[in-house]
Amino acid sequence: MALLYLDKNYPVFPDSCHALNDPDGLIAFGGNLLPTTLMDAYRKGIFPWYQDGDPIMWWSPSVRCILRLEKFHVSKSLRKLIKKNVHTLTFNKAFSEVLKGCSAPRKNQEGGTWITNDMHEAYNRLHKLGFAHSVEVWSKGYLVGGLYGVAVNGIFSGESMFSKTPNASKLALYVLCRQLRLDSFALIDCQIQTNHLLRLGAEIVSRDAFLNILSSSEDLCVKWETPTKIVM
Repeated sequence: MALLYLDKNYPVFPDSCHALNDPDGLIAFGGNLLPTTLMDAYRKGIFPWYQDGDPIMWWSPSVRCILRLEKFHVSKSLRKLIKKNVHTLTFNKAFSEVLKGCSAPRKNQEGGTWITNDMHEAYNRLHKLGFAHSVEVWSKGYLVGGLYGVAVNGIFSGESMFSKTPNASKLALYVLCRQLRLDSFALIDCQIQTNHLLRLGAEIVSRDAFLNILSSSEDLCVKWETPTKIVM
């Protein structure tokens, strides 16, 4: 089946069963990054991922990396960091800065970042509308780590995270998991499998299994009310 080109003004996503096997999960290209388009994609288990200079590419991989909130693994080093209680954690206080931190070049990273300028603008719009959220980790007033993602259908779709100090992003993920459990979310969609995520407790499920979870989860997060204060 030929890869679908999405109309820029009226993008309509195909069913995920039409995703390619090679490259795995590529389902369409084109369209736009408007909030309505992005939220329609997330509700169908589809997400954008492309390099600067390429057309927008949309993905629904045959297997999905997910993190069930109760299965997040707290390592010894993270447990020690939590007990020290030397960081301040916030929700949605510095969304744009977290995006910049996630898009900064990293060691052993080949090519450019996938968080393009267009992505920055698109997710900042989603944040202002109350759909995209960030967790920030502060040390002595400086942002040293964080993560961001999109809340939809009782699932938090994690997009990226960063650390400037050891375990800062893990601390952000720990706090996110705890808060999502309190707010009756189902899981975190990690999208793409990495060894790092698997060590944190993530697992792999089929596309169909993930879509079943997505469709059966209550839409709790059209305007997810994140806490104003985090107590470690």
